[in-house]
Amino acid sequence: MADTDVLDGLVTQLGPYGVRASTLFGEPALMDVEGKTFACLHGGELACRLGQGTRAHAEALGMGDAHLFDPSGAGRPMHDWVSLPAAHSARWAEFASAAMSVPR
Repeated sequence: MADTDVLDGLVTQLGPYGVRASTLFGEPALMDVEGKTFACLHGGELACRLGQGTRAHAEALGMGDAHLFDPSGAGRPMHDWVSLPAAHSARWAEFASAAMSVPR
């Protein structure tokens, strides 16, 4: 499935909350009603801003192959963000929804 198809599906599911498609680091992303990006597709994974120390952040990292989002690959991860591999795509909407709710 193409990244735009995946993103369109998430926008459809989260659209009632004012979510719309956007870009982050040149990749398809999700933006909230305040214009803040809270999730993006990167390298076949969904990266979500779950907020370091939150239950959702810990749960996502506990999924084994999930990891902190490092968009440059230079060993400087964004500690509030977690990348969820495609193997967990059935839960992407759940984590995107959690990311949408994290205060900024």
